[in-house]
Amino acid sequence: MATLSVFLDVPLATAIDFPLDVYREDPSPQKVCLGHAGCHTDSADEIWIPPVVQQILLQIPQDPTLDHEYIKELGIVEFTKTAMELVIGKNNQALLDNRAGGVHTIGGTGAVWIGAEFLHRWYRPNHLTPATVYIAVPQLDTLGCIFQVAGFTDIRSYHYWDPIKLSVDIEMFMAELQNAPEGSIVFLHAPEETGLMSSEWKRIASLMKKRQLFPFFDIAAQGLASGNLDRDAWALRLFVDQGFELLCAQSFSKNFGLYDERVGNLIVVTTDNQTLIRIHSQIARLIAMTWFGPTSLGARVITMVLTSPARLYEWKQSLQSLVKRIMLIREKLKEKLRILGTPGSWEHLTTQSGVYSFIGLNSSQVEFLEKHKHIYFLANGQINICSINSRNLDYIAQSIHESVLVTTHQNPSCLYIKADKEPDESSVDLSDSS
Repeated sequence: MATLSVFLDVPLATAIDFPLDVYREDPSPQKVCLGHAGCHTDSADEIWIPPVVQQILLQIPQDPTLDHEYIKELGIVEFTKTAMELVIGKNNQALLDNRAGGVHTIGGTGAVWIGAEFLHRWYRPNHLTPATVYIAVPQLDTLGCIFQVAGFTDIRSYHYWDPIKLSVDIEMFMAELQNAPEGSIVFLHAPEETGLMSSEWKRIASLMKKRQLFPFFDIAAQGLASGNLDRDAWALRLFVDQGFELLCAQSFSKNFGLYDERVGNLIVVTTDNQTLIRIHSQIARLIAMTWFGPTSLGARVITMVLTSPARLYEWKQSLQSLVKRIMLIREKLKEKLRILGTPGSWEHLTTQSGVYSFIGLNSSQVEFLEKHKHIYFLANGQINICSINSRNLDYIAQSIHESVLVTTHQNPSCLYIKADKEPDESSVDLSDSS
């Protein structure tokens, strides 16, 4: 009789994000995880949820009109419509022409997965082999894995951030796009947080149109970069207005605090309505084979917020409060490093925006922080700003300071000066005022 023992030689999967298991097993009371996926209140262990969302979550179970029946493959129509309007704009010509449509998915990751599956099956720029896929270096391991499992074999990286100059490098990005094979898929993750200016996005759009490159956007945290929903969606709207056919994976985990509800939206923009109908029919078939139908609760909450002017206003105010807190954290961390006299410039902490930030540390400094200070985050130096709070700010700043000194051999004597001490309580109030 066949047993699962035939799989005993299968190797353990390696981590594709940050060493979360190592962090969880670390017994140190000082440990800090700067790789959290979510947004947090002043406690790194408490997820930030807008008050209006909390209120609706209490109301929905009392709704007698809900029948809890299966939802159709493409999801709740009112949700996909309002979600799509949020990112594209209610008066966008693609919507008025009925050539843009949404697909209700299991989280933003589900939207990426279904989009990648569809493109592998049906997108053939040279009529023979699947297209080349370009993914930004910070997301190559995680998102590249999705495209690989979907069947793509030619997956390449591109750069938009210069880790030496600690700034956006538009010329490097443009050069890589210029050399991409015609028809390549360019995955544009969190364009609201990349730091590219509108003039630079116009250059990218012009080059992608010239090279016939296919844009696949991933709007991961609309509203949490600038505090303005329209401004954060500007890059995508530029491409839609310029007539691109494209896909966009839309996530609501961070800006609605609905992490465990797993609700996303895959936006499809085409040149005409008939193409949209055919694409929707194929995607519906993919969903039927994958998860049969999406979940409802998160989508109902989002729809109730977006269709009520009063709730929408309250939600926007909550987003703006969180953005202010994120910028305050950036300012305080930069100031602490300045006071400590940490070598190097830390201006990049406040020139960046959004939930995530390149901290400006190299791999040896990241390794030092993990081994000696019990601070964990991505090896590429990208951290979640929301994981920093009033209780760990001083400890994080001091640890970064020591990691820079030790790895640059400027003051080896301070190697473990505070490694075994309890972090001091910060006097800085980073609480969420909302």
